[in-house]
Amino acid sequence: MVPLNWYLVLSAIVFMIGVFGFLTRRNIIIMFMSIEVMLNAVNISLVSLSHYMQDMRGQILVFFIITVAAAEAAIGLAIIIALFRNKSTVHVDEMSEMKG
Repeated sequence: MVPLNWYLVLSAIVFMIGVFGFLTRRNIIIMFMSIEVMLNAVNISLVSLSHYMQDMRGQILVFFIITVAAAEAAIGLAIIIALFRNKSTVHVDEMSEMKG
């Protein structure tokens, strides 16, 4: 059986990959994918801790996180498509429409 700390280390590594991707890339699609990777890292840790504690609450919370991630992806991609139609770019540096 795999120990709990291996799952937590895996979750931390995946989360750091997501943070690194979000902070270094300027493509908004890559940024949304990095957010999804971070949410999946949280899901890994919740499922592993839930299994370790023999409690179903963490696994139920994972279903809510997956639902929120799906809604975030749908709304985020709709916003990206709208911005691409107006600006013809998906780079964050070139989108300054909301600046005052």
